[in-house]
Amino acid sequence: KSDSDTYSCDIGDAQSRAKLTVQETPVLFKQELQNEEAKEGKQVRLTCELSKPGTPVKWMKGDTVLYASEKYEFKQQGTVAELIIRDVKSVDA
Repeated sequence: KSDSDTYSCDIGDAQSRAKLTVQETPVLFKQELQNEEAKEGKQVRLTCELSKPGTPVKWMKGDTVLYASEKYEFKQQGTVAELIIRDVKSVDA
């Protein structure tokens, strides 16, 4: 998308111009989240894979946005995004 712009070819006495518009491909899930079971007090890791690296991910529990803390850790490398939930309790289900 950042390559979208007007380009020109200049030969001194004349110029030719063209506008390039790059359409972004939508980001899709290559691998969706899977249901997990965990014992209370343990750690669980939820993982998904996206079709495009570096895509911003927002993790949510129900309608609540999660933020990094001692409880929640977020990792993202390339196309893989992970949520690590520490010390799971029944309220985390």
